[in-house]
Amino acid sequence: MGLLTALRAVGCSLSPLSASKSWLSTKAPPLEDQNILLMGAPGAGKTTVGRIVAHRLGLPAVDVDDDILETIWKMPVAAKLAAVGGERFLEEEGQALCNFSASGCVVSLTGSNPLHAAAMRRLKESGLVVYLDVDGEDVMQRLARMKVNRIVGQEAGASMRDILRYRKQFYERWLDVRVLCGRGVTVEEVAEKVLKAVERYRDRAAETFVSTRSDGATASNQETHFSDVVIEGLATDGGLYVPRSGFPNMAAREWLRLVDMSYPERALVLLEQCIHPLDVSALDLRRMIFKAYGSNFSSEAVAPVKHLVRNQYVQELFHGPTASFKDLALQLMPQLFAHCLPQMCNYLVLVATSGDTGGAVLSGFGGLVGTDVHRTGVLVFFPEEGVSETQKLQMTSYREGNARAVSVLSDFDFCQRSIKRMFGESGLTGHLAVEYSTVLSTANSINWARLLPQVVYHSSAYLDLCRDGIIKFGEPIDVCIPSGNFGNAMSALYAKQMGVPIRKVICASNHNRVVADFLATGEYDLRGRPLMPSHSPAIDILKSSNLERFIHHVSDGDGRLVRELFARLDRQQHFQVAEPLLGRMQQQEVAAGWCSEGDCLAAIQSVHAQTGYLMDTHTAVANVVADRLQDGSCPVVLCSTAHYGKFAPAVFKALQIQNIPEDPVEQLRRLGSTATAPEVHRGLMKCLEERGGRAHTVCQADYGALVEEVESMIQDSFLKAM
Repeated sequence: MGLLTALRAVGCSLSPLSASKSWLSTKAPPLEDQNILLMGAPGAGKTTVGRIVAHRLGLPAVDVDDDILETIWKMPVAAKLAAVGGERFLEEEGQALCNFSASGCVVSLTGSNPLHAAAMRRLKESGLVVYLDVDGEDVMQRLARMKVNRIVGQEAGASMRDILRYRKQFYERWLDVRVLCGRGVTVEEVAEKVLKAVERYRDRAAETFVSTRSDGATASNQETHFSDVVIEGLATDGGLYVPRSGFPNMAAREWLRLVDMSYPERALVLLEQCIHPLDVSALDLRRMIFKAYGSNFSSEAVAPVKHLVRNQYVQELFHGPTASFKDLALQLMPQLFAHCLPQMCNYLVLVATSGDTGGAVLSGFGGLVGTDVHRTGVLVFFPEEGVSETQKLQMTSYREGNARAVSVLSDFDFCQRSIKRMFGESGLTGHLAVEYSTVLSTANSINWARLLPQVVYHSSAYLDLCRDGIIKFGEPIDVCIPSGNFGNAMSALYAKQMGVPIRKVICASNHNRVVADFLATGEYDLRGRPLMPSHSPAIDILKSSNLERFIHHVSDGDGRLVRELFARLDRQQHFQVAEPLLGRMQQQEVAAGWCSEGDCLAAIQSVHAQTGYLMDTHTAVANVVADRLQDGSCPVVLCSTAHYGKFAPAVFKALQIQNIPEDPVEQLRRLGSTATAPEVHRGLMKCLEERGGRAHTVCQADYGALVEEVESMIQDSFLKAM
């Protein structure tokens, strides 16, 4: 029983209007005779752009200033403003639009319309609001040419620039679609962007997803949208979802607009490009993003980039609540998941973790509120001996509510394999659906909504280097990523596809070097290959799920090849790619290397001695491999995926510190006193201080035992179906 069948079995409402699997009955319908409403700052070109767009579409053009306000007031708008003042003007302007009744027109709003809530609600009901997000300097130059020296709301002592900056919050409150314009863009180019944005909104079917294992012969006839893949996690054929048409590509001028933005602002613009507004509206997406990347991060910059040594820079991805890079995705993903849920069903999110994912997903889903908590649970399986003590304490501190962690007397690969098997067993998924009204999903990086937010921080790292004058936009960088499941590396490749000038993605492995071996030889061989514990346990992985997406990517979407290779891996624990494909992988995309345990510890000690900066073991693996493979001709950004405090015993060993405290809290404090940077992680410290008892459920390495834990979690979390 697949997910769709399971949903029908328990009465979840499915849209009867199309063959789409989308369950978002509350989303707006496509445009028919609705208006296209152009919104933006004074000087954004709304009137001129509106005329061009109207002409191209064969629609009437309406200018609010000329055709509505001046007709009603029987005087120029500027004269009205001078006569009544800013506050009264806004009210009268809004009242004039509260009876707006046009349809099928291109309407150019005034720059101040969005400041009147009642008027904007009326206008928004009539059509699609397109925000012309024009560069501020362009706006200022146009206003100067138009000899505009005062706009609505600008009182004595307030600059034009400040008023325009203040208004942006109102534009983002009402937009349906953003048209991001680079500096120097012409009105004709803006009009073309508007036409493309409207077409994108209308043609939701163009932004569907396919399985990495699908081709023309096996692809489903049903459209699979973002909202579908968030909930399903894994495709029904066992493959991973990818966008059918790849990633949108942004022009350099548009990227430059993001340089001076904050991390949440960058995330909003980028994710708007990748998530169709009929799946998640711009307003909902903004709310989620600003909640995800707010005071829960210990750094206001969220993912700051700092100089390390020579041409190496480190992007600190550990400032989230669980001190891991996984927080960058998992503070957002649960909100997306809850938003996309069909009604009338319960959802149990299953996660396998080699350490960091577990704490991050428990934190993210544990932060849901309201009805989402009562119909969404998360169960994490982790290897009992395969995570650090601090990671274990973080996960097992969740014992109540909708989030729980269970350890398994095996390795990560067994946990991940068991979860995939559960998804593939129709008897199990059908039983859970009928008996408990519960559907299974996943928050591992096999879920597209886990991978997508990671594209943002790779993009943000490049933008930070531009902002700080290290590079100019268009100059290349390399990115070095400690990699086990290949999701982080894949997200860097997707950032490159969007237009970030990443030259090479360097994958850094520890002595479990299956990814490094594969990228060097084209042979993926798990036969007789034991998983060896390491000082960097988050990358202690042999079966790298996201390699499916990589092979699909470099083979130009050859689903048949991917299906054959991974079926062979399941049957024989081995596959070999052909030489031409191996050449493509090596030449255009990726380099890979590995690091011994001794070299990892030596790197921690060396960098600390030179700079006072204290790396965790995974960042050290990236440091070693970057030293070996990167040629020094451009900057290289090391992804620092965890705070050093999560792996304190190994870091103490690297620094050759004797008499290590047994208490994890004291370990963290002592390490903090030795480091110039980064600081002790306050969220991690708080978790360790409040950890309480350490008792938790431990499972044998038995698939049936894990299934029993799943059913037990469902029974504890959800009422049985009547």
